[in-house]
Amino acid sequence: MATNLSRLTRTALQLAFMLACGTAVAADPPGKAGAAAATVLPPVQVAAPRDPVEKSYRKIVRGMDLFEQRRSLAPSAPLRFKLLPRSRDANMQGITVSIVGDSVTIPVPVAPDNTFTLGRSQKALAEDALVMTNRKVRSMTWRADIRTPGLPPDTRRLGDLRLECLVGMEADLVSNVRPFFGDIANFLLRAQGYCERGEVYYLFFAERPLFSVTLVAGNRRETLSVEKLYGGISHDPGMANELDYCDCQVLLDRTYYAPLADRTWPDDTLIVLEYMDSDGVPASASAAPAAAPNGRPQ
Repeated sequence: MATNLSRLTRTALQLAFMLACGTAVAADPPGKAGAAAATVLPPVQVAAPRDPVEKSYRKIVRGMDLFEQRRSLAPSAPLRFKLLPRSRDANMQGITVSIVGDSVTIPVPVAPDNTFTLGRSQKALAEDALVMTNRKVRSMTWRADIRTPGLPPDTRRLGDLRLECLVGMEADLVSNVRPFFGDIANFLLRAQGYCERGEVYYLFFAERPLFSVTLVAGNRRETLSVEKLYGGISHDPGMANELDYCDCQVLLDRTYYAPLADRTWPDDTLIVLEYMDSDGVPASASAAPAAAPNGRPQ
């Protein structure tokens, strides 16, 4: 029995380490639930593959509620969700997303950049609806995508990333093909306030393969060590054998960790991303102090 518990604990910790290893059509607009309840939606036929990618609408709405409660982390940023590939042959073009319940189906518009928003529907909540795509399970997933407008190119904002982690964990967006262990790990991590204490291994995804990631807050500047890039595979080579169980399966070279729980870095800290295919000077360098970083990860 002790051995089984030890294995369970080890599995949960491995899953925690590998987190992210990554205008809506609303049936009930906010503040108008009574009026929307009388609206009759036309029937929609959705062609869904067998075993489609699906997530709980109730859980995602809980994440949306948490986003509103913690807006101070990203006061001017909207909440969107972004589709991400999980397999090399995933077709990321022409993806459809729908909220599907027993008697309600609500199509969700997907933008060209594969982002979308979800509206609120009391009927979908009551029916414990699913948010479904027309892609097969394990082919893709999605994450919260929170971006403050007006940032320089190739930069993220730390407060936005902190809120992405909170929403992603509350909405249970991290996909894993070991659902039993994944549910246990995610429940424990949410209960422990995972995104706001200790070392947080929640992976974020850049647009292209990364060369370096630098934090900039006023005159303070720090380039992340290579251990904080690529899912930390540089100090855990065995992770290569676990990629089938990770959202980062085909995006490992785009992933990085951020110091979410380190409050010495304020929410307005800029995360400057330099890509492998850049000319050596990130486009956002003008937003940072003139001093150059002290070396690059090799």
